[in-house]
Amino acid sequence: MQSIDLNLLVALDALLTDRSVTKAAERLNLSPPAISRTLGRIRHVFKDPILVRAGRNMAPTPRAEEIREDVHRVVELARALMRQESDLDLVHLERVFTVRTSDALTLMLAPRLMALIRASAPGVQLRFAPEGEEDVEALRDGRIDIDVGVIGEMGPEVRLQALFRDHYVGVVRKGHPLAQGPVTPERFAACEHIAVSRRGRGYGPIDVQLEALGLSRAVVVITASVPEALMLAASSDLVASVPEGFANAIQQGLCVFPLPVQTDSITISQAWHPRFEADKAHKWLRACLRQVLAKD
Repeated sequence: MQSIDLNLLVALDALLTDRSVTKAAERLNLSPPAISRTLGRIRHVFKDPILVRAGRNMAPTPRAEEIREDVHRVVELARALMRQESDLDLVHLERVFTVRTSDALTLMLAPRLMALIRASAPGVQLRFAPEGEEDVEALRDGRIDIDVGVIGEMGPEVRLQALFRDHYVGVVRKGHPLAQGPVTPERFAACEHIAVSRRGRGYGPIDVQLEALGLSRAVVVITASVPEALMLAASSDLVASVPEGFANAIQQGLCVFPLPVQTDSITISQAWHPRFEADKAHKWLRACLRQVLAKD
């Protein structure tokens, strides 16, 4: 037992998850040369290359694929054992949490969340992972700790908690014609618009409501990012339609107004894997997220 180095398994787990020396180094807060040296030791111990170069990426060997799930289970079990405490000592807690969310939500919650965390747990580090495919596998294998956003179906095993409901508003630059007087459907539709869609769609519920009134709008820009839409609206005559919480988080140079048509509200939730249900540090982070995102 004295010859067993658990750190090798931790590094191997990161390497098999990320399939990249650089990304594994970032995950473990180590330098790429240190991870490269560790990979050399892993290859020696397992008498297998484990990861081999495949173009710009690295591919696991059959032996690596064979042991990947077992390695991950052992590392997670070891982490759980080390985290077992009678009381959560936030002052001395050292842990990295990965939160997957949109860039808009990151801008909205990160300053308040970090201020809350730093005040009570200075050793905790937050890593914000960008939205991509909202798959449950990232929660299962520990690549992310919490998913925050408008969350679709992720299966019965995932824990889901609503944080707040929001609705869409219109946003224009200060001095824009819509910043003065009542915004009627006709005035709204007569302007040029920005659509926010990660799938590149320029037609949505707002257009359906306008068409019911015999109106249509011209969408001249489509962006996948709410912050980009707000920046464009602040520096042009374009109109953006975004959730109110995001608009209020970035108010400089902007005028916010109620949309002249009805749109469905959205629910921002947090999701996590049940293996973290009783983890005291994880429960504390979930409580912090509830606190900073709770609407008055």
